[in-house]
Amino acid sequence: MSVAFRRESDEEHKEPRFERPLPGGANLVTARGQLLIAERIAALEAQLPAAEDEAAEAIRRDLRYWQTRRTTAVPTMPPPDGTAGFGSTIDILLDGKPRRIAIVGDDEADPKSGRLAFTAPLARALIGAQVGDVLPFAGRDDAIEVVAIV
Repeated sequence: MSVAFRRESDEEHKEPRFERPLPGGANLVTARGQLLIAERIAALEAQLPAAEDEAAEAIRRDLRYWQTRRTTAVPTMPPPDGTAGFGSTIDILLDGKPRRIAIVGDDEADPKSGRLAFTAPLARALIGAQVGDVLPFAGRDDAIEVVAIV
C-alpha cells in the first residue's frame, strides 16, 4: 500500500483544541466576581488529579483561562456618587415592566438572573444614569425609566 494512504495515528485527525477566548477590554470584577473566579480555580484543581488524557487537557485549558482572569482582574466598586455604574444594582421599568439589573464583569454575567456584563447593550445604556432618568434603548427614546439604584 502506498504511504499516501496510510494513517500515521489517530492524533492527526482530531480537531485542534484552542484556548478559551478572553473577552476584550479590561477585566473588571466585583467582590463576588473575585470569589467566583477563586471557586472555579479550586474546583478545577480538585478535578485534575483524577482526570485522564482529554479530560485532563480540557481541565488544564480551563484552568489557564481562570488563572489568567484572576491575574488580570481589576476589582471595581460601584460609583460613590449614586449613579448607575459597574457594580450597581438598578431597578428599572423596561417598556413598562419592572426589572432589577446588576452590572457585573464578563465572567459573572448571568442574564437570566438579571446580572448583565458591563459590555451588554442594556448595561451600557444604564451606566451614568440617575434615579428618575428616562433613557433611550432599542430605538425608543423612553424605553427605560430608572426607579432606584441600590
